This record gives sequence, C-alpha cells and structure tokens, in this order.
Amino acid sequence: MEKLLQFVADHQGDDVSRLILDRNKYPDIDIDLAVNCIESRRKLKGKVQQWHDNPSLIFPLKLSAEQCSSSATGAYKKKLAEEIAGNGKWTIADLTGGLGVYSWFFSQSAEKVIYNEMQEALCKAAEHNFQSLGCQNIIIKNHIADAATLKEIVGDGADIVYLDPARRGEGGKKVFLIEDCTPDVLTLKDLIFKYSRHILIKLSPMADITMVCSRLGSSCRQVHVVGTAGECKELLVWMDREWNDEYSIVAAELHGELGQADFTFKPSEEKSARMKDMSINGPYLFEPGKALMKAAPYNLISTRWNINKLGHSTHYYTTGCAKTAELLKRYGKVFGILEYHPLDKRSIKAVGGRYSKAEVTARNIPMDTDTLRKKLGVTSGDDAHIFGLKSDLQGNLLIAAKRIL
Repeated sequence: MEKLLQFVADHQGDDVSRLILDRNKYPDIDIDLAVNCIESRRKLKGKVQQWHDNPSLIFPLKLSAEQCSSSATGAYKKKLAEEIAGNGKWTIADLTGGLGVYSWFFSQSAEKVIYNEMQEALCKAAEHNFQSLGCQNIIIKNHIADAATLKEIVGDGADIVYLDPARRGEGGKKVFLIEDCTPDVLTLKDLIFKYSRHILIKLSPMADITMVCSRLGSSCRQVHVVGTAGECKELLVWMDREWNDEYSIVAAELHGELGQADFTFKPSEEKSARMKDMSINGPYLFEPGKALMKAAPYNLISTRWNINKLGHSTHYYTTGCAKTAELLKRYGKVFGILEYHPLDKRSIKAVGGRYSKAEVTARNIPMDTDTLRKKLGVTSGDDAHIFGLKSDLQGNLLIAAKRIL
C-alpha cells in the first residue's frame, strides 16, 4: 500500500495512457489501481477537496469519483438529514455507499452510519479511507441492496435510509425512470419503511418531479431541487412513512460560504398563482437559476416577489424595485436593461452595431440563439447580454442588458 500511494503521488501529473503502456517498468505496482487512483484524485480536485488533498486515500473505480457528490451538495445532504432526524442522536443507513463520500458527510453529524456497497473493491477501499479520514462511527456492509438483504444491512433499524440508485442500465445506457434504476425504490420502499420512518433518495436532475412523486406515493414529503455553480445538480426526495399530505418543493441555490437561497412551495400554490402583467415594467431583468427553473414555480415567482413575467412561456421577469433586484441575485441572474425595442431587422442591425461583443440568448421567438447571434453579428465577450424574448403584451422584443454582479 505504501508503495502504491507513493507511486500515485509521484505520478499524479503523468499521462496515464503512458503509464499503462509502460506497466512492465513497474512490476511491484498494480498499475490499473494506480491509474484509477490518479484519475479519481483529479476528478475530486475542487469537488471534494479534503479527499483530494489526503494522500492516504485509494480509489479503485474512476466512475465512482465521477459520480460522487461535490462538497456543496454533500453538505446540503448532511444538513437535510439533520433536519429530518430532528434533535438528538440519529442513525442513517446508506444502502448505495459507492466511494463513501455521502457516508463521510453523514458521519460528521450522525451517531452511526451504516455504509453498504455491493462491490467488494469499493468496500475495502472505503474501510481504508474512512480510517485514514479518522471516521470512527461508520459500519461497513457488503451486500446487494434488495429485499433479501435489507434486514442484514439495516439490523434493528435506522432513523433514515439513504439511496442513490445507479442510473445506468444495460450497456451503460443512462436511465431516468425510478423502476429502471438499481436498486428499484418502488419495489423496496414498503419494506424499507418497516425499518425506518424516513427515506432520502437522490435522483437525476432530469427526472420529472410530478411523475416521481406520483409513482412513489403519498409518503413523499419534500422534493429538494439542488443547484450550484450554474447547474441543477440533483433531486432529493424525502419520504416519510407517517406523511399523507401534499408534498412541497424546495428549490435550493447553493452559494458556498455565502449560504443558500431556498424557494419553497407546494404544487397547489403554483397551480392557483396568477402571474403579474406580461410587459417590461422596470430596469431590472431576472433570469431564474437552474434549480428554480427545474422546480417550475413560474407564476408563483411573479406573485410572491411582485415582479412582472414577460409571457406564459417566457420565464423571464422584470421589476423596477432595486431592493427586489438585490434579493433576486441569490436565485439566478439579474441584468440591468440598457435598451429594448421590437424585434425586427432594424433593431437587430442597430443593437448589433452598438454591442459588437455580447452574449446572446433567444427564448420563445421564431429563431434560436445561434441564428439571432449571426443576425446580430456579435462575438462572445464583454459584459453585455442581448436577449430575444417574447412578451405576451409587447410582442417579440430585443433587449440589451448588462449583468449586475
């Protein structure tokens, strides 16, 4: 092990393809394992920095490092688990342990973590890594998570059972339906509820929220849509055995040390909400972040923050209130409108001439972004942004704006 770890440290910047070709030069080293460690460590840089910086850790499968959570989303899961478990000591069983990053985050608050993984190589690596990280409250189990093994994994029970079902089917093809993932939560959930009141499931950000909650049933209590670094990263579904009411959706935009911005609502609230106006009513243009867009409280955004929505299918908003614009920065992007005109050949030529370097976005108009960019004749750069957007009251508009940081 010491030789392997030293080899990984010495060759961290090397071409791994060359190391594989030259494997005969290193007869005392498991080159395949060393390469997986090198590539995994690269994947973890800036993602889970504490793991990247620890030279004692080993990583037998590169894919596990690619799929593991970032520090931001890992910390979010830990916080959510704390809220679910409530005050006092609590236990969580991670049925799909993988690399062990989630279990490591949970172990920072839980009294006990049960880490289960069906691949023996990952279990052995996790045991070594948890010891290197100083984790004393994680129990390692090596089972396929199914109905036959659940009792062996969970034992007398846990406050929370966590699952991150594998979203790849035959031939490595990505899947999105719950029943196509492994393990199949639809099959297991009733049995899991015999051992735990709470189930927390991580799903693809591509999953349809309404469909997921419909399939999982009335025990769905909350769906957390987690976004960070300009992307929607994942869905977290909290199921509560004792819950039998409407679920709520939490759109969480994570901002590192600056905390997070949550927008919480129930689907019935969005259904009854009526958006304000459909025209530009001030100098600030709001583009919701990826978590908000996935959660889809499109009309509720307008009514809750008292801002105008441009159109039923145009999810951009305007306001004349500087205080509101400051608030909105935490939930997406805010732009200061420099000018706007009806979208036609004359305005395209004029605006393109005034802003030779600009980002371009087209939404809900009869051309896509690339076509609008070509017609404007602009190149990417500067801090200007030109939008082609449809207002249900004002028609198709060309808006020149500047990002407010």
